[in-house]
Amino acid sequence: MSRSDFPRKKRAVALHYGADDTAPVVVASGMGYMAEKIVDVAQSNGVPVYEDDSLATILTQLQLGQEIPAELYQAIVDIYVYFLNFDASRRAEENTAQP
Repeated sequence: MSRSDFPRKKRAVALHYGADDTAPVVVASGMGYMAEKIVDVAQSNGVPVYEDDSLATILTQLQLGQEIPAELYQAIVDIYVYFLNFDASRRAEENTAQP
């Protein structure tokens, strides 16, 4: 069996970026069951979820409370922009669907 034949464990990381933060901070991180719970909690609270296995692999190596390194800023900005655009297009659809 090759390494690619084994199922990969799902990974999830939750980030927080507050007004006083200089960069997004890891507030939850896990693999397998814990990753599923992180995603479930996010979805049940209306927090958007973005899937990127490579980025999640890197982020799960950070400690809780740790700011993301500068090398990952662009990847995180791209995700934030994606959600801003997604939310704006969803609001536009809702406004056009109303009579």
